[in-house]
Amino acid sequence: MRRTNVQTLGEILRDFFEDNPEIYEKIMEARIERTWPKVLGPMAQQYTSHMYIRDRILYVYMKSAVLRSELLLCKDKLRDSINKELGSGYLFDLVIR
Repeated sequence: MRRTNVQTLGEILRDFFEDNPEIYEKIMEARIERTWPKVLGPMAQQYTSHMYIRDRILYVYMKSAVLRSELLLCKDKLRDSINKELGSGYLFDLVIR
């Protein structure tokens, strides 16, 4: 006998996270923290002092004023690169301080 309602594990997990947005937010925050050094490289990670996400906006605090100003010039492209790496349009904006 065949089952009619067959779902893949990925579909089951996606449904679970859609029903539990608090868990989804925490997982996306962890994925963004892992994605940040991939997109910018290890040197930029050294100058990042703190980052957090609130209302789908990534706030990043940089130790270097020079790097901060360079990142501010290309923050839209940086946001798009992070979203592309995540595979979704999760981040709305990027604030660099």
